Amino acid sequence: MSVAVVGLGAGESDAPQHKKGPFLARLGAYFALVPKARAAANAYWHLRKATARRVRIKLVGSPKVVNEGTMTFGDGVRLDSTVAKLELVALEGGHLEIGNNVFINYGSSLVSSKHVKIGDHSLIGTHVMVMDCDFHRIEDKAWDTTGLPIILEERVWLGNRSIVLKGVTIGHDAVVAAGSVVTRDVPPRTVVAGVPAKVVRRF
Repeated sequence: MSVAVVGLGAGESDAPQHKKGPFLARLGAYFALVPKARAAANAYWHLRKATARRVRIKLVGSPKVVNEGTMTFGDGVRLDSTVAKLELVALEGGHLEIGNNVFINYGSSLVSSKHVKIGDHSLIGTHVMVMDCDFHRIEDKAWDTTGLPIILEERVWLGNRSIVLKGVTIGHDAVVAAGSVVTRDVPPRTVVAGVPAKVVRRF
């Protein structure tokens, strides 16, 4: 019986071959983690005055954060303060409550003198204003931060440059169109638009 012997070609070796692919993939994965780690560290620093916050919060840019009351952040919150400064303010006696997996874009201003609640999985566009007080009385322009709570339920989407005024509750899964001014409660699963905002669609 004859046994065929297959020889190794020039430059070949029977030693195991080390592939570069997995190493480069791991290296790329490490580099991909750098921006996330930076955003997490940035959130830890800028939100250090918050009353309570979860670990998994990401922030890019430098916001204005004023906490004279209570300010809480849920898990998975993402904040953008790059193109324009983000404002997060809890006045004395106020509670600014940001739920889980909320995204707030740059230029927006959230101010609480009583209670502003942003429900889980909500999205807030650029230059949005959510303020639960008027700051001044109409009659004599005197400083007045008496507020009425603003409640955004789960999965609410506030479009760019929309405004939500005091005493408003926005139902779950509702959408506020860009540029709208919300002066009264919004039912769940509706789209509102206009000044003042009115229901234009239900789903």
